[in-house]
Amino acid sequence: MKTIHIKRIYDQPAKDDGYRVLVDRIWPRGISKKDAHLDDWLKEIAPSTPLRKWFDHEPEKFEAFSNKYKIELENKSEILTTLRNKVKSRTLTLLYGAKDTEHNQAVVLKEVLENL
Repeated sequence: MKTIHIKRIYDQPAKDDGYRVLVDRIWPRGISKKDAHLDDWLKEIAPSTPLRKWFDHEPEKFEAFSNKYKIELENKSEILTTLRNKVKSRTLTLLYGAKDTEHNQAVVLKEVLENL
């Protein structure tokens, strides 16, 4: 298995990013699709709108958010398998727009993918 990275979409793309996929439901402000250097944008793997709005990137809600998001991901097995298969042959970089690098959906998604 290759590596799974998480990275803000605003950070410079790197050669070792491998397959770059945005895992936000909403396109991040201030970055063009050209400058994002994406291989894919998987809105469907992002947290639901109600969950995203409830969480509102409040660190004290992260544990509960993580548990609720993992439950949502149980219904996304096909997409998870596709992402997991990408990691077999190349590095996968999960991109997100949030400012908080420790409390976001990409952190949770990486954990889920690593434990499949």
